[in-house]
Amino acid sequence: MTSKKTWLITGAGRGMGVEFTKAALGAGHNVVATGRNPDAVAQAVGDSDDLLVVQLDVTSTPDAEAAVKAAIDRFGGIDVLVNNAASFYAGYFEELTAEQMERQLATSLIGPMNVTRAVLPVMRKQRSGHVVTISSSAGLVGFEYCTAYAASKFGVEGFMESLAPEVGPFGIHTTIVNPGFFRTELLTKESTNYAQASIEDYAERNAAQREFWEGQNGQQTGDPAKLAQALLRIVGEEQPPRRFIAGADAIVTAEQVIATLQREVDAFRGLSSSLSLDEVGSLS
Repeated sequence: MTSKKTWLITGAGRGMGVEFTKAALGAGHNVVATGRNPDAVAQAVGDSDDLLVVQLDVTSTPDAEAAVKAAIDRFGGIDVLVNNAASFYAGYFEELTAEQMERQLATSLIGPMNVTRAVLPVMRKQRSGHVVTISSSAGLVGFEYCTAYAASKFGVEGFMESLAPEVGPFGIHTTIVNPGFFRTELLTKESTNYAQASIEDYAERNAAQREFWEGQNGQQTGDPAKLAQALLRIVGEEQPPRRFIAGADAIVTAEQVIATLQREVDAFRGLSSSLSLDEVGSLS
């Protein structure tokens, strides 16, 4: 570790957020661990002189601003933001309600935007910082039964990709993390919200999908503690990557996406290349 940094981590009360917090503290950093229930966060991450637990519902702009103020008051700055808080609304698009879709986007897309917006003035003033946002393999490719979740993660991808050149001139780095299946609480009954089965045409596949997702809980091969250590290494890099594909299964998914995209480009390359205005083509 080259220097002691201050991390602000959302969704620190369980899953990856707990491991990120413990890893950063273990490496000697200051950590502002946030969550909707600060008592649950404190119980999950333990005690440390370098720890500040703050209430933060990422869907609330005032909460985000208050958390940043608390971080500044305690530690004097924020060097690393980890947008980790998320939710999972599963189900076929037609069966997901508009309210469920809105809640998914509010937590997993607008939430990271709210916290990042509150943190960036601090990082700009410092002329340094690192914004890390936890996306997913579902931010690389859509999956059946995951329309809401994938929509939020694809949105995160576009947000972070576009943010990078905006804040880079201020010495602020950005990294998207695309984890595969990691053994967290995301797929527990308390964390996964299922659309109510209501359309007969989907009934058979709905039952199979529900069985699959419930069966995945506790069977994921990814180790969140190892991901936390990998994140420490990435944040410590002088030139951190703009994207980190996390997990062997995520690498397989990413490579499949690349191969599929190349096939689709090649399949209609001639047609795609013929779409310029005629006068443009005659000048070339």
